[in-house]
Amino acid sequence: MDNKDNYTFEDSNSEAVNNAAAPNEEVKPKKAKHTFTTGQIILSVVLAFIAALAIITTVVCSVNHINPVSYIAGETSKDKLVNKWQSQSAPGLSAYEFYDDGTYSSYISTFSFDGQYDVICSGSLLGISYKRIQSNSVGYKTDYEMSSLDFEEFLWAKGYETAPDEMLAKMKAVKPFTELEHRVYSDLFRDFCITGGMPAIVSSYLQKGTFEGVLEMQKQLILNYEEDVKKYAEGLDKTRIINVLNHIPVQLAKENKKFQISKVSHGARFKDYWGCIEWLRDAGIVNICYCMDFPELPLRGNYDSSKYKLYFFDTGLLVANLDEDSQNDLRVKGDLGVYKGALYENIISESLHKQGYELYYYKKEDSTLEEDFFVRAKDFLIPVEVKATNGTAKSLRTLLKSEHYQDITYGIKFIMGNIGFANNIFTFPYFCSFLLKRYLNDFNP
Repeated sequence: MDNKDNYTFEDSNSEAVNNAAAPNEEVKPKKAKHTFTTGQIILSVVLAFIAALAIITTVVCSVNHINPVSYIAGETSKDKLVNKWQSQSAPGLSAYEFYDDGTYSSYISTFSFDGQYDVICSGSLLGISYKRIQSNSVGYKTDYEMSSLDFEEFLWAKGYETAPDEMLAKMKAVKPFTELEHRVYSDLFRDFCITGGMPAIVSSYLQKGTFEGVLEMQKQLILNYEEDVKKYAEGLDKTRIINVLNHIPVQLAKENKKFQISKVSHGARFKDYWGCIEWLRDAGIVNICYCMDFPELPLRGNYDSSKYKLYFFDTGLLVANLDEDSQNDLRVKGDLGVYKGALYENIISESLHKQGYELYYYKKEDSTLEEDFFVRAKDFLIPVEVKATNGTAKSLRTLLKSEHYQDITYGIKFIMGNIGFANNIFTFPYFCSFLLKRYLNDFNP
């Protein structure tokens, strides 16, 4: 016998027949019985209450034009807030700080209730915290990936507002920079490479006019990222993540810059470390450059996910990891060719990523043929060579001359030198790299 509490309700609409009636007696319909458990009744009451609350809230907000901000700051959400601020100089401008459990996302739709508010949400490691969000505000938000400053924004901060347009015009006209222009832009680019693009570091550099304190701030950033790993890397081996992070500059310093898991730890295997690399990417700390199976279009899907290079998302983090002698060569002598060209490659990878390019390279098995990056321009596959010196680009010339690479007709080479064109190779100074996408948008050789 069922020991649950049961409640019986009679249904007058039933057409059941009373079989106990006499043959000549008029048959009267018998009421059917439906049994509900205590759990079902409680569930029904709860659902009815929630529905009623939602309807009442909607009506009250619509009729009385209640400020949605009051819902965020009200009694029902106090446990979700860390802090809140109200601007004294700009009435109506408020700021709210939520706990880092992902609940903030579900409140965006509340702000959008009557369309009176524009909301900007920002925070660190959102690529990680988004995975913990249970209720996302679909239809109420647009996501943007924010990066550190690029060279164009650095030029603006230094007062060279018109420089990017002037540089782009020269690239399109294949017109070399004057000696003065080249020297000025090269010096500015060197300073940008040393500081990186992190806003606080750039701001300190601009205020002091020197690199004083820059290295200390960069090293503190590295320590902060390691603390973030310990705090936010859930379900992963945090020591492995930190080991990967610390090995990036070491492996970039080699001739073969492909990241090798076996060099991180004795006996390490790719399958054991992939989650660590993915975490660093989602956290916005590294950029991954995949090795293509063959240099042809389309780019996406034409690569080996087990072969890749790792670059810091901001070159300033690589600078912070350089040894003392390399630091001296960089800051005192202005030598960007330290670490066998690793600094140049990281700079270009950062620039391409900030322009929206996915990163790919190509290394032919059992051959010296290797190309640093590839981008697409209309129907052209464009190999991008990064040269620490102004020497020849052997791999680039091979890709252009060989009949095996049908999608490749033109190439681009970034060097310390000036603008030029020869043998279907466009040559640009490093400081023009941030303009590559705009240049290729109108590419019509």
